[in-house]
Amino acid sequence: MLDALEVVTTVIVGLLVGVEFSVAFVINRILDALPEDSAQLGRSHGGRMLGALMPFWYIGSLVLSAIWAVAGWGEGGAGLVVAAGALLLLSVIMSLLLLVPINNRGKTWTPENRPEDWKEQMGRWDRYHYARVGVLIAAFASLVAALA
Repeated sequence: MLDALEVVTTVIVGLLVGVEFSVAFVINRILDALPEDSAQLGRSHGGRMLGALMPFWYIGSLVLSAIWAVAGWGEGGAGLVVAAGALLLLSVIMSLLLLVPINNRGKTWTPENRPEDWKEQMGRWDRYHYARVGVLIAAFASLVAALA
């Protein structure tokens, strides 16, 4: 049973990393290269869509890691799982304190009501997101290392 938990947790966190990496280095770059108001409209839509899904994915990943850490305590790699859990917790805190407030504003913007500094706010969100992706990659790497 522990083996299944380890694999499921690693796959779910790996998929989370893949989605967030894609947002950072593919989707947002595509959106930002589109003409006129398309980038802002795409980011607003993405903020609404992913903003509804990601909290469950982040918290679910953290919970699964915590269960793995408890169930595998005393086993090889338990310290790496605890480290991954700490990093996942950090990613949740970063999200709540840094990214979600910007996302909550941005998902309501239209070309008619967006603030003058909307591009600067999106740039700040991007910088925070890059840091969060780094934290997520480190968490995933820790989980993978714990499998060995």
